[in-house]
Amino acid sequence: MLYLWVKAFHIIFVVTWFAAVFYLPRLFVYHAQTEDAPGNERFRIMERKLYRGIMTPSAVLTVFFGGWLIWLNPAWLDQGWLHVKLALVAGLIGYHVWCGRLVQAFAEGTNRRGHVWFRWFNELPVIVLVGVVLLVELKPF
Repeated sequence: MLYLWVKAFHIIFVVTWFAAVFYLPRLFVYHAQTEDAPGNERFRIMERKLYRGIMTPSAVLTVFFGGWLIWLNPAWLDQGWLHVKLALVAGLIGYHVWCGRLVQAFAEGTNRRGHVWFRWFNELPVIVLVGVVLLVELKPF
């Protein structure tokens, strides 16, 4: 029964983390196109609140509950699919940190990337999501 509760909370926080991971770069797209001071300030506030208030806590709780699941099922550590999944999660954490640096660059007014770059940047977590879901469900290794 504990396993199901931990798994449910892991999934809940994965969903909220990915929602933020998909939305924050979309805000970057619009922010990069904004030229007026009130619009820039509005995006700075939205980006900061999303990153600090939703995205980072969701990431921390996702990793916490995921670690708890591994602790409840240590045999998974012998399975290749988990190693690949953890590598993808590590990549997503790197992406998360990169997003934090971009939030800071926009806040400081030092962003030099255009909206087209951010549109491509926004697609990277899709690869991680597809990979993680397929690995967890199919356990191919």
